[in-house]
Amino acid sequence: MQAVVETGLEFTQKFGAQEKQILTVEAQNFLSELVTRFTSQRNALLAQRTVIQKEIDNGKLPDFLADTQSIKKQEWKIRGIPADLLDRRVEITGPVERKMVINALNANVKVFMADFEDSLAPSWEKVIEGQINLHDAVNRTISYTNENGKLYQLKADPAVLICRVRGLHLPEKHVLWEGKPIPGALFDFALYFYHNYQQLLKNGSGPYFYLPKLQAYQEAAWWSEVFSFTEDSFNLPRGTIKATVLIETLPAVFQMDEILYHMRDHIVGLNCGRWDYIFSYIKTLKNHADRVLPDRQSVTMDKPFLNAYSRLLIKTCHRRGAFAMGGMAAFIPSKDAQQNEIVLQKVQADKELEARNGHDGTWVAHPGLADTVMAVFDKALGSRQNQLDVMREQDAAITANELLEPCPGERTENGMRANIRVALQYIEAWICGNGCVPIYGLMEDAATAEISRTSIWQWIRHQKTLSDGQKVTKELFNRLLEEEFNVVKQELGEARFNSGRFAEAAKLMQRITTQDELIDFLTLPGYELLD
Repeated sequence: MQAVVETGLEFTQKFGAQEKQILTVEAQNFLSELVTRFTSQRNALLAQRTVIQKEIDNGKLPDFLADTQSIKKQEWKIRGIPADLLDRRVEITGPVERKMVINALNANVKVFMADFEDSLAPSWEKVIEGQINLHDAVNRTISYTNENGKLYQLKADPAVLICRVRGLHLPEKHVLWEGKPIPGALFDFALYFYHNYQQLLKNGSGPYFYLPKLQAYQEAAWWSEVFSFTEDSFNLPRGTIKATVLIETLPAVFQMDEILYHMRDHIVGLNCGRWDYIFSYIKTLKNHADRVLPDRQSVTMDKPFLNAYSRLLIKTCHRRGAFAMGGMAAFIPSKDAQQNEIVLQKVQADKELEARNGHDGTWVAHPGLADTVMAVFDKALGSRQNQLDVMREQDAAITANELLEPCPGERTENGMRANIRVALQYIEAWICGNGCVPIYGLMEDAATAEISRTSIWQWIRHQKTLSDGQKVTKELFNRLLEEEFNVVKQELGEARFNSGRFAEAAKLMQRITTQDELIDFLTLPGYELLD
């Protein structure tokens, strides 16, 4: 591709050594081509989300599509799965920070999903550093020395690298086109692809991506166009770029066949993004008083509406020759031996359910869980690399009613208080630039904070009562927020608390939890507070 100096892009940050390393003229030129060709379509897709949501707000329930029967009834398969992705029994996820990248690639896992999305607060510095870190990882030159002089380096046979780009809704505010922020997804994709595709192919791998937060098959088709245009621009065979799509929104679960079909040249599987899916269930059905969820802690994968989602994903994917990946184990190993045994038992039971259902692999958030989860899938798989042979043909057809079924469980003051503490601490960490945070024994990312604040918003919206008879009101929330603000201060200590941005976090949480119109993503107003 010809290098050009004038790309039409405007950068609001000065270029230092790191920017010059990543934002070369050639890379800018490629990014500019993608932005010019695909931004208006992306904007139209986001506008269509609003149209669909208004229909649901007015009483319509999500359902399977009636006009795509030919896709669902025909027998077809995805193009194929590369050799180094055939065994994905355990994947680890985490932000693109240098030490994390090394530790994740060295863990006892098959795949590392390097995350520019929910576990990264996308400050300009972290996004640019993340691209450098992944480039160094692909070239096997990455190393890190901590303050005590300990050296971290890649082992000889690291895990397969997959890059998760930002969702379509997220902007990259530091790069403007026609005076407006460009899509963060195109920024992440363009730079990772451009700088790494040649070396990845030399390594016997390829440019692999995770795509988050899709809500409709038209969005999958958009990504397929982006991939095909990129392959043509760099004279690569069709299907060189591969993606796994997260089914983590309620609208998308009704369009899985269509998503696979429209990405069939590039897709290798779907993933049960369970935490975001729960968040999306709340957000999508926010006006439906009969679909209000109970305490977050009681919404587990054995609940009917979530188990149906898992089984439908497996059946749909395996019919088409695509992987069905399981969800996240967010627990963090405990230093207390007795407590750690409890943690590992919970993780094992969760992953055994996924393996029995037929998932091909699953996610962990911490290397300390890898051995336990690997043992579960080793036992389930035996000599197989995956479970593509598990067709679930005995299953009755899963209905829209099953996927939308209200979840039983209590709403409690303790659960509400826990939601407040988790969301407050996560929001504070995020606006300080940290998107992946250990809180109360769980590795929290944006999804769990989203569940916490939208649950309370919905309880207020529908004037739900707690198990002790208290009505959930804005006044009750404000009182509990003030009390839990002080609890967090006591837990963390004066020094840590006073050096943080907890007052700003509390103000933001109060706004997005009590205003009449639900904000779709806390990361959007949060992004305004990031550098």
